[in-house]
Amino acid sequence: MSEAIDYSIFVGTSEDGLAQMSLAIDGIDCAACIGEIENGVKALPGVVRARLNYSTHRLTVAWSEGTSPDRVVGQLEALGYRAHPFAGRAEESEARHARWLLRCLGVAGFAAMNIMLLSVSVWSGNVTDITPETRDFFHWISALIALPAAAYAGQPFFQSAVRAIRSGRLNMDVPITIGVTLALGMSVLETAMSQPHAYFDSAIMLLFFLLAGRYLDHEARRRTRATAGNIAALRGEMAHRIGADGVPVLVPVQALQPGDTILIHPGERVAADGVVASGLSAVDESLVTGETLPRALKAGDHVYAGSLNGEGALHLTVTAGGENTLVDDVQRLLDGALAEKGAYVRLADRVARLYAPMVHLTALVSAIGWLLAGAGLHDAVMIAVAVLIITCPCALALAVPAVQVTATGRLFRAGMLINAGDMLERLAAVDTVVFDKTGTLTLPEPALALPRGADPDLVALAGRLALSSRHPLAGVIAARAKGPSLERVTEVSGQGIEAIIDGRRARLGSLSFCEAVAPADLPADASLIAFRHGEKVLVMGVAQALRPDACEVVAELKARGLDVRILSGDRPAAVAPVAAALGIAQAEAGLKPADKIAALDALKAEGRRVLMVGDGLNDAPALAAAAVSLSPATGAAVTQAHADAVFLGRRLWPVLAAVDGARTAARLMRQNLAIAVGYNIIAVPLAIAGFVTPLVAALAMSGSSILVTVNALRAARPGRKEEAVGDDSATGEAGALTEVAA
Repeated sequence: MSEAIDYSIFVGTSEDGLAQMSLAIDGIDCAACIGEIENGVKALPGVVRARLNYSTHRLTVAWSEGTSPDRVVGQLEALGYRAHPFAGRAEESEARHARWLLRCLGVAGFAAMNIMLLSVSVWSGNVTDITPETRDFFHWISALIALPAAAYAGQPFFQSAVRAIRSGRLNMDVPITIGVTLALGMSVLETAMSQPHAYFDSAIMLLFFLLAGRYLDHEARRRTRATAGNIAALRGEMAHRIGADGVPVLVPVQALQPGDTILIHPGERVAADGVVASGLSAVDESLVTGETLPRALKAGDHVYAGSLNGEGALHLTVTAGGENTLVDDVQRLLDGALAEKGAYVRLADRVARLYAPMVHLTALVSAIGWLLAGAGLHDAVMIAVAVLIITCPCALALAVPAVQVTATGRLFRAGMLINAGDMLERLAAVDTVVFDKTGTLTLPEPALALPRGADPDLVALAGRLALSSRHPLAGVIAARAKGPSLERVTEVSGQGIEAIIDGRRARLGSLSFCEAVAPADLPADASLIAFRHGEKVLVMGVAQALRPDACEVVAELKARGLDVRILSGDRPAAVAPVAAALGIAQAEAGLKPADKIAALDALKAEGRRVLMVGDGLNDAPALAAAAVSLSPATGAAVTQAHADAVFLGRRLWPVLAAVDGARTAARLMRQNLAIAVGYNIIAVPLAIAGFVTPLVAALAMSGSSILVTVNALRAARPGRKEEAVGDDSATGEAGALTEVAA
């Protein structure tokens, strides 16, 4: 007996006061399930909303009165689907399903190769001198291979078809199941009657091509599934709450309430939004707000969950805990934006919903028509099977994935890793490119700027002292060290560090701490760090540097007719010089995640199709809301998870390569769709007219699939302009790819 689940504990309250629950749905094999699930659940009394996110398989249901969580789950089971509380869908379950599909694909491929070898012998023998006994022997061997192989490899389609029929509905797997079953059954009958033709090869080839498409589709969706764990990691799972006796106690972050006081140790992530009660430190908020510079904190300052504490301990009074922090707001924005993306799948599936009934009706009418015309039952059934096979949407199903796979390989060589299967289609249609600044247009790591005539020995000595600092920017200076770290280093909270070197006091930190004055030849947006050793003083700047090819790539994007803009969470003084250097007129600074969403909504209201390129946590909702999104490999894990593609290396060239590759791919996709539709226009009437046997139908179906695949291979060739830009960055990108492979 299965263990009962009390679903009531997973029910919450929506913003409009309705009871609300999220469920993970199993058994969704195509986007046609979306309308059926939503409409089926809405039929329950009291249900106000039911929305299914196809990417995450997450169903959100809201109701007033008259229903219960158990009734919702029961309705889903009646429709043929299994539901689980959406407390974080297990990645292992998805990986296990992917491995199962791959095993089915391997079995079908192995069986198809062997059966085709036998079939070639029979085909050649039928026109020469093969004996009936030899032909029947080859047919029986084919049956011994095909029947168990089909029973195993066809499970994804057979199980889906059985669930659909039990719930009184049809899906695309029903005609596939009928066609394969009839082809195999008639082949066994034909072989037993010593007839010249059998169709084992047709059935197994059909399964192989369909399984290849299903596996690729599953893998593309699996990469975009829930990443709540990545976001939770930004603030940690536990927090040190100060008890009534003043002793810190480790508690789950979900237990924090407004008014609690928590202790944030140096180097820890802040666990909740709050106000500093005591302590001095600096926090790195780059992943949360996009601000490049660490922000100094004192009593009374506000700080967000997910920020990285610097060198001082802080006592924080919680203002928002549980699920009300900025990090949680970002997750809610992500969920909403991802749900909007499901419209692409729903639109495409409107055609798919008509496929199953039309195929069944066409095959049935063909069989009945031939029976009325005086044909025998055998001939009528074979014509119906031929119609079912020849109308199999293999060419139509491969028209887009074949181009995607080829173009994906091309972009991989350019340093671009694609996460979303339909990214190329959407990217080809963009007319506006929006860049984040920090870590996107600029390199992820800051660069050290030195004044003219800086003493290299003094820089190296500052680097040795910086080795003992926990300040976020100290690592840039520490990289210049020549020698080991120093001993007896003292930290002055909020100011810097000091030590005695060669009998003289040395200090590294703020200008006031080192009694230094800023030189005029350092970048205006640089963070200034001073070093004093006795009477010698050195002021250094730590600033973000543009990616090496940023200017060229932005110019090429403009040359392709794209409107290029900047939306950054950084301060205006840091954004303005970058925009000026790149020649970008439209640049906004100081934006929170919701502000970026609003800016993208405004562009969409103008009819723009936007490509968003960003790397920080604050960019994740904007990436999800844009028509298509890219993120550098150095970005936050949650940002990469919700980006349609991730690019490698220090250069921006992969963004340009992706735009060019997507436009080429879109053109080839349209050509492939035209080939697939043209094939059906010609082949289906021939099958209905009885001119096509199941074997010829399978060959025609395979031939159309091969034709669209060969055409798709053209997507592997880069354009001349793309090659010219890429040649300059080939070494860096190849190195990045080698590093990933290792």
